[in-house]
Amino acid sequence: MKQLSNDEISTLFRELSYLIHAGMGHADALALMAEESDQNKALLKQMADDTDQGRSLSEAVEATGWFPRYASNLLAVGERSGRTEETLNALADNYEGQDRLNRQLRTSLLYPAILLLIMLVVIVVLLVYVLPIFDRVYAQFGVTMTGVAGGLLSFGRFMSGIMPVLCGLLCIAVCGCLVLAVSQTVRTKLLLLWRKKRGDRGVARQINDTRFAMALSMGLHSGMVIEDALQLASRVLEDVPLAKERVDQCADEVGKGSPLASALERADLMPKTECRLLSAGLRSGAGDLAMEQITERMTERTELTIAEKVSRVEPTLVIITSLLVGMILLAVMLPLVNIMSTIG
Repeated sequence: MKQLSNDEISTLFRELSYLIHAGMGHADALALMAEESDQNKALLKQMADDTDQGRSLSEAVEATGWFPRYASNLLAVGERSGRTEETLNALADNYEGQDRLNRQLRTSLLYPAILLLIMLVVIVVLLVYVLPIFDRVYAQFGVTMTGVAGGLLSFGRFMSGIMPVLCGLLCIAVCGCLVLAVSQTVRTKLLLLWRKKRGDRGVARQINDTRFAMALSMGLHSGMVIEDALQLASRVLEDVPLAKERVDQCADEVGKGSPLASALERADLMPKTECRLLSAGLRSGAGDLAMEQITERMTERTELTIAEKVSRVEPTLVIITSLLVGMILLAVMLPLVNIMSTIG
């Protein structure tokens, strides 16, 4: 079953919360949204019909199969507590934050990947097409390329011999990239496989902690008790088993009577400074507001970390490739300069 993107879910819930705030009923609001929608008209009409027939909004959302399960679960809690509008806004904020993180990650990875591809092409051109030209120049002087230059020339000839294979591999890689760009199913399966194996290390772990903070903030803002909010946040990280284990550990400690902030710190789900802020907010009765501020700070910190990582990758790629190109040219040009100086 297809699911809506984070951006689509955020926009839908935000618009629905505005219409409910204006005094419209769920069925009327969804019917109006269906009339004005181009892409999701059938989905919205189905939800409008379901709510008009007496189903709750959370039941209508779950029946479509187009939304994550925890979204309908949170809506059910919001409806029971009489905070449907606040819950819709919390969901919209959550998915908007997740979409922003995903876009930041995609943008950060795209440029280094293109840069690396261009640099590899430059090196291949030097080895396969430029070095043979210098070899012919050397032959005119009655010498052959030896040492590093000779080794690079031999490697270039080897690559030239298997060029059809390299072109085939390049075509496969390009087709694979196109499939990833077009197929949401393939991207999802590969992402799930990676998250199960290495999805809670380095920057990925920081992203997981931010996703957890978003879900916890969403639950607290919607009026959920702490235990239920932690269970909701645990569902958000079901695709990352190691991260889910940390959340479950925190939930177990809270269930045994430990303060939420202390349990979060011991499970390494939040930095100590953020845990102290949450502890102060809970003592003052403003835990949801404190958690909302913590989520914003963790999101900004994660985006900054991604940007810093990328800022290191780009110059590193440039330096490495420049050194390789310089080494190739020097290995060829220095002997040629010596020959020219001898002749002169």
